[in-house]
Amino acid sequence: MTTLAHTLVLYPKSRWRKAVAFVLMLVFTIPGFLRASAEPNPMNELGGHVEAVVDGKVIAFPTLRTDIQADVKGDLVNVTLTQTFANPASVPVNARYLFPLNKDAAVHAMTMEVGDEIVRAVIQEKEEAQQTFEAAREEGKAAALLTQHRPNMFTQDIANLMPNQPVKITLEYVHHVPRVDGAYQLVIPLVVGPRYEPINMPASKKVPDYPEVFGLTLPKNIEKDRVSVKINLDGGMPVRSVTSSTHAIAVTKTSKNERSIRLSKGSVIDNSDFVLHYMLAGDTTQAGALIHRDPRGNFLSLLLEPPEVPVAGEITPREMVFLLDTSGSMSGEPLEGSQIFMREALKNLKPGDYFRIIRFSDTASEYAADPQPATKANIRDGIRFVNGLTADGGTEMISGLDKALDVPPKAGTLRIVVFLTDGYVGNEAEILDRAARKLKGARIYAFGVGTSVNRYLLSEMATIGRGFARYIDPTENTKDVAKDLARRLEAPVLTDIRIDWGSLKVTDATPKKIPDLFAGDSLRIQGKFNGNGTHTVNIRGKINGTPATLPVVINADAQTQGSEAIALTWARARIKDLTRAYDVPYYMQTPEDELRKIQDKVTRLGLDFALVTRWTSFVAVSEKIVNKNPGETVDTQMPLPMVKGVTAKAYPGAGNFSGSAVPEPEEAAVLILMALILGTLGIRRYRRRKRHLLSACREAA
Repeated sequence: MTTLAHTLVLYPKSRWRKAVAFVLMLVFTIPGFLRASAEPNPMNELGGHVEAVVDGKVIAFPTLRTDIQADVKGDLVNVTLTQTFANPASVPVNARYLFPLNKDAAVHAMTMEVGDEIVRAVIQEKEEAQQTFEAAREEGKAAALLTQHRPNMFTQDIANLMPNQPVKITLEYVHHVPRVDGAYQLVIPLVVGPRYEPINMPASKKVPDYPEVFGLTLPKNIEKDRVSVKINLDGGMPVRSVTSSTHAIAVTKTSKNERSIRLSKGSVIDNSDFVLHYMLAGDTTQAGALIHRDPRGNFLSLLLEPPEVPVAGEITPREMVFLLDTSGSMSGEPLEGSQIFMREALKNLKPGDYFRIIRFSDTASEYAADPQPATKANIRDGIRFVNGLTADGGTEMISGLDKALDVPPKAGTLRIVVFLTDGYVGNEAEILDRAARKLKGARIYAFGVGTSVNRYLLSEMATIGRGFARYIDPTENTKDVAKDLARRLEAPVLTDIRIDWGSLKVTDATPKKIPDLFAGDSLRIQGKFNGNGTHTVNIRGKINGTPATLPVVINADAQTQGSEAIALTWARARIKDLTRAYDVPYYMQTPEDELRKIQDKVTRLGLDFALVTRWTSFVAVSEKIVNKNPGETVDTQMPLPMVKGVTAKAYPGAGNFSGSAVPEPEEAAVLILMALILGTLGIRRYRRRKRHLLSACREAA
């Protein structure tokens, strides 16, 4: 545009072109003048840094390097995540970094390294940890505070990050790797997507410190190689295959049971989740137990996998309710991925099925007033409706749920709700509670569409809806994935599961409500026990509607090698159960008096097992004072990249970032001025043409 303006000035052929040139020159001159006349900011001294304008202030971001080391043994993973924060400015800063972890991660250790000082973090109640951190910050000491906002969402606060003195934070967490569709699926989330909170969200459903972490400004430039991922896999048996559809990987075979996995590029930008799939040879175990004993108690972990039996043919016709998120964050590839899935799912409907299609953003609307029979003509019409959908607006998920579930199901059918969304909302508890109250026997199959979706929300929806959660990466070969997933809208293999512990005395077993099992999936039942010797535990359920029993012999005297993580994963699973009982009391049938005790129970587990929870945090404080003037320290946010595959519509209030359609304030003022000038010139031209036309008409008359 600058070249165009210069051209119009140098070669003016009309007053109109001169006016346009003058306005264009204003557009490029005034903003620079306004910025140059602004008050100086100490952060402006930086060179080659990442910065953004927030509330009229230039903010320079600290830099970040994340290195992830995962050690997998069978279906258990120990992850070491190292975050290195550096300050390129000439003044001290306090930094906050919003980041994700696996939704089932038991975060049990944190250390902080500043110069030659290494500090092991301590676990404290959340308010106490916050006070410890703030006191250290005011004293000028280096400090770090790890806070959980959701099971998969955390912030790391760094106090007194000094120039040329990096702070290294190391987190350690463990979790079991689930088997999904026949392969183990290791998910390492790398970025938190945006979140939308409804205006009328009940105060009782808000997490008090939750919304503030999303006032982040996305930078125009960000490091392209901020994250490295290294994985050592020990299958305990021959490894059949190792693949990743999300990232290019290099796999080295170190033995028949072991593999070493690295990113092909060494490092990548953290704009999409890393997902690894691996399969083990001869992995046909349907049930097996692990045992661990320590001063805190005796712990067992029981693995369940459904038997491989033919899936029963559908006898009962289905009412398939397709619920599509068409909010702004779904714009572009996510919506296109949903449309591809919908075309395949509609084509896979069976004679006798009925279907509904509901889209929601700010409001919800439906394809047809009533469930439509799955005729060829109706399916073609439904596909046309889906193809015409566009994405914009907020994510009022409650309105979509209400529209889907307020209407009674079609008589003589089984209702299945197929949910397609990225889950970018902040009112998870409200959504889960509404679904639990209104499902009335319907199942939910939750499909996350995107490269870094809210897996916590989607997995909880599937649990409450007695279904499953699956994920569609719209940046990959979506059509093949959609075809495969559309065929999986089938009944579970093992239902109505309950555990008969026999003579083994088991307490605090989790999950409290055991979900149904689908073909190719796995489930862990964990608990504390008392007793010795050998016991027979019977797993009871129904296979295709027929009662079945699977006996498992457990040696309570055994101690599984390297079993320390069993106690941690039990405590984390127990916390998950209690949190679900707190957030969705209707589903868990939580009594009112028990509801008041849950916070204390979760806090006690967090302190006893040194785990980060909603009510416990890790805090580390240096012995040395690193900042002699802590009162002058600048507060900053660590930069986050845009999630891969989403558009600017996903970040309506995020400030300036590449692709933003929102101009800077001074640029907006100039654009308004330009519009006024051009409008005035246009009116004058119209009046001149009108006078010429009237004159011509008089002469003709």
